[in-house]
Amino acid sequence: MTESLPIDGRSLSVEQFLAVVRGKCAVAVAPDSLQRVAASRRVVERAVAQGRPVYGVTTGFGSLSDRTIPPEQARQLQLSLVRSHASGTGPALPVEVVRGLLLLRANSLSRGHSGVRPELIQALVDLLNHHLTPYVPEQGSVGASGDLAPLAHLALALIGEGSFVDRDGQRVPASQGLQRQGLSPVELQEKEGVSLINGTSLMTAYLALSVADARMLLDAALVASAISFDALLGSPESLDDRLGELRNLPEQRKVARSLRSLLHGSQLSAPRKEYRGQDPYTLRCLPQVFAATELALGFAERIVSLELNAVSDNPVIFEGDEFLNGGNFHGETLALALDTLALAVQQLAGFSERRIARLVNPALNRGLPAFLAPQAGLSSGFMISQYLAAALVNEGQTLVHPASASSLPTSADQEDFVSMGAWAGAKLRRMLTNTSRVVAVEWIVAGQALELRRPASGGSGTESGLRVLRSVVAPWGEDRPPAPDIEAAALGIADGSWVARVRAETPF
Repeated sequence: MTESLPIDGRSLSVEQFLAVVRGKCAVAVAPDSLQRVAASRRVVERAVAQGRPVYGVTTGFGSLSDRTIPPEQARQLQLSLVRSHASGTGPALPVEVVRGLLLLRANSLSRGHSGVRPELIQALVDLLNHHLTPYVPEQGSVGASGDLAPLAHLALALIGEGSFVDRDGQRVPASQGLQRQGLSPVELQEKEGVSLINGTSLMTAYLALSVADARMLLDAALVASAISFDALLGSPESLDDRLGELRNLPEQRKVARSLRSLLHGSQLSAPRKEYRGQDPYTLRCLPQVFAATELALGFAERIVSLELNAVSDNPVIFEGDEFLNGGNFHGETLALALDTLALAVQQLAGFSERRIARLVNPALNRGLPAFLAPQAGLSSGFMISQYLAAALVNEGQTLVHPASASSLPTSADQEDFVSMGAWAGAKLRRMLTNTSRVVAVEWIVAGQALELRRPASGGSGTESGLRVLRSVVAPWGEDRPPAPDIEAAALGIADGSWVARVRAETPF
């Protein structure tokens, strides 16, 4: 196990988040955080001893907040809360998402405004460091009052009543999983149940993972589009920096600069000696459309950088024994960021599919064979690969409907406007997977088209992209099932390795 990452509720970055949830980085609570946590815990203990009415501590929850709970039942209240709220259904969340839940809950609680014991935070950290993954079903959160149902399933495992998911995807009773690692179930005390489940951790985990994956996907789409640009004999005029300067859009200039780097030295997309009309939008407007995606991604990155260190339970505790009731658990900001990023990802997919269609269409591909087939008719070439891209784009056209625009009231209308951010995150993850496959198809098809332009060569970056492709996917000499090639390319795109190899040869 590598050196531990200290968490304090204030300084967690996306890079650190990924190192824990996708890597082997261990976690520890920062010592100064433990002092703040202990101080806020004493506030809770004093409130219970004094019989003060405090939401979720000595009262019921939601529309039942007008019910008073006697001090001797305050701990039973927390246990009942976790049990009753573990109402999720559907497939288990992926391991990296659940690890994100554990990390974000521990980080938020360690800021010292939630009134839990240090031992509770340590129990969350222990699950991370022992790679114990609670079983958390995907469906059940409406993204307000926090991600209640998913976090209740996480808490259920923590107290030894739920289950863990082993490496084979099988569920193991939580009591058994804890015992195997020498850990004990947590016995919840006052406020600890509500602090565990009342937060935006699922939505934030979705967004943190998605901004990282979308950034890698945008870079891959840039490389694939550059290969297509060369293969379709695009005019570099549309990449002139002066256009971006007039548009007042730094993101447009950034994209155009990257494309110019990738296309540097090309014999195919060189300046034209004679006028040949204008390129289609999917070539001519690359800087403008990718700039829109860049802007949306920047918005999502800003939101997640703030939310990673947010305190999102209720009530929260301040000095002077003050309990402040509010709505930090509401996920509208996250839902809007997730929905905005979904729109940007869908643009990448649709933009890519249109270039794929042009590459295989003899009426539009500027002299290349139909479907890039070696013997059109006898061979179908990449005909059905374009069908796949179209099918995935159509699926995205359905999924891209903003979840945050579809509130439904809950808790007897006490919670009368919710964010639906958890569903926004779940469908975004599917859209990212689909779009990586669309971009993989473009990279494969454009690479084949680039080779058909020989002896002319493409730019330094497009030739690098072709070499990366050919290290995994063989040239298309005769028909074969393209599915394995597409999956291999999609994997290299999703993990960032293909772009890293191109960038090592041609910085962009």
